[in-house]
Amino acid sequence: MARHQIPISLRLMLRKLLVFPLMRPFHLHTFLLLLSLAACSKKTVSFNSRTESPTVAMADTLTTSGDTTKTPSLVPKQVALTKEQEKAAKDKEKAEQRKTKKKKNVFLGERIKKAYTKSGAKGKNQYVEVFYYLKTFKEPNAYSTAVYYFNPRKRKIFRASGELNASADKVLHGPYKKMQGGKVIETGFYAFGTRHLRWEKLTRDNVLVGKTHYEMGFPRDANVTYYDAEQKLVKEVVPYVNGRLEGDYARFQENGQRDWEGSFENGKRIGEWTKYWGFRNRRHYVYQYGESGFDPEVAEPTLIKEYNRNGVLVYEKDKLDKRDAITDRPGNTNTRRN
Repeated sequence: MARHQIPISLRLMLRKLLVFPLMRPFHLHTFLLLLSLAACSKKTVSFNSRTESPTVAMADTLTTSGDTTKTPSLVPKQVALTKEQEKAAKDKEKAEQRKTKKKKNVFLGERIKKAYTKSGAKGKNQYVEVFYYLKTFKEPNAYSTAVYYFNPRKRKIFRASGELNASADKVLHGPYKKMQGGKVIETGFYAFGTRHLRWEKLTRDNVLVGKTHYEMGFPRDANVTYYDAEQKLVKEVVPYVNGRLEGDYARFQENGQRDWEGSFENGKRIGEWTKYWGFRNRRHYVYQYGESGFDPEVAEPTLIKEYNRNGVLVYEKDKLDKRDAITDRPGNTNTRRN
């Protein structure tokens, strides 16, 4: 055993044994016992025979008991929400979804709103039209051959016959779909109230029966003539599809006001044809041609409506006839001519 590992008390006893020989047997036994105990002791002594004070762990001054006892867990805690909190969270999620959806309701850079109408008897023969309109009113192009708008109060789509009411009329703008008994029978697009891009007509068995391409209301193959060389003042729009008269026809006066408008089908005039006064796009005469272009063409159309300069209806076939009254002067609507 190394010297520096023997306690000082044992070394003193060893000296006594050497000095007093008679006490060696007894003290030798005691010495060996103490030596074995010292071997099991964890105390150490330095080379200068001084005992070292036990090492004391230094406290960490950068942490406190509060920091160690409240160390955050990496496992997320399950927090029970109240019914009010759950409802608020769901409402917030729905609001975010609606915001995302609104971004999609934009067509040609304009914000639009979805709507629909139903007509006819309920069941497999009922018609349903799904469409979009401008959220903010914009006046359609004055040279458009046909302008369409939605009246929310009457829940119906109309073809404009004069100036639109900015506060009540909703200008169609965006995708359009017409169904009958759940089957799509017509699809297309509107742009600022006019037909745009590809329009298709189908049977209820999904068989394509007709298609027409439009450019802001004008048939793609239409023959358009102008009053000026700069081609800004439209004179006449003659619709052609595959070399045949098909679609909406319009003629304008040099001041930009409408003169005539009507429709062709299968190369023949059909439906209502309107003659205008020449100012404020007010109608003067409305004539009726055949209902279909596949029937024999009507040689002489029937006058079905007549309006005075103030836009007042003075004649309607089989219903009204006030053409003998002076109705084109304000305040004299019921005065008879002599």
